[in-house]
Amino acid sequence: MVSRSSLILVFALCFAGLILVPPFLGQPFPAYRLIHWADVLDLLTPLVLVPLYWVLFSDSGAMARSLRLTALFLALAALWTLGQGMHLGANSINNLLGAGTTHLHGIVHFYDEVLSHYLWHAGIAGLSILLVFAASPVPVTTPRIRWGIVAVSAVLYGLTYFLAINEGGTVPIGLPAAALIPLAILAFRRSDLRTHNMVAFFFVGYLLAVVLFLGWYAYWGGFPEFSEVGLL
Repeated sequence: MVSRSSLILVFALCFAGLILVPPFLGQPFPAYRLIHWADVLDLLTPLVLVPLYWVLFSDSGAMARSLRLTALFLALAALWTLGQGMHLGANSINNLLGAGTTHLHGIVHFYDEVLSHYLWHAGIAGLSILLVFAASPVPVTTPRIRWGIVAVSAVLYGLTYFLAINEGGTVPIGLPAAALIPLAILAFRRSDLRTHNMVAFFFVGYLLAVVLFLGWYAYWGGFPEFSEVGLL
């Protein structure tokens, strides 16, 4: 099967919304004012996105996957969820602690801004690679992609990925992954770019992310986080 373009759009919208919106919801949560609205929304992130990854992986449940591929999916989904959950808890504690230079501040910062980000973003890249290369081949007689929805979804995904990786400080893994995925698609799944919605979606999305990374580097001479240059 070829994943429906409407499903890919739902995935891209949820991916963008659940990753980009929480940083702007810093208001205290009325029912428990030690946390923010962002923390409440972020609780939904793995509950919404991991099932959507599974639906894409299984072609809406129509494609039975091998035990090896399923185990790999579960391992990557666990890595994704571990990183996201670690970030959620540590970020909430960091917001409560405020600025400081104690050992407590240091360990919270490490879990909030370093380890959790690398685990989470490695999971994002890993699941993307798995989805692309586990995607079922399509017959050459399959109608060509209708690019409207796929292109919009890819632009939204690529922009979100760039923003999350750059602000998350994980460019050392995020940029190479974004560059290698389109190259690997060209090398091994080039023919599917015309007929396979999901392959085309990730190809365009990651290609856009690479262009954005290069533009950011050209402007700043490096990869400063958006908060470091006053954009957040």
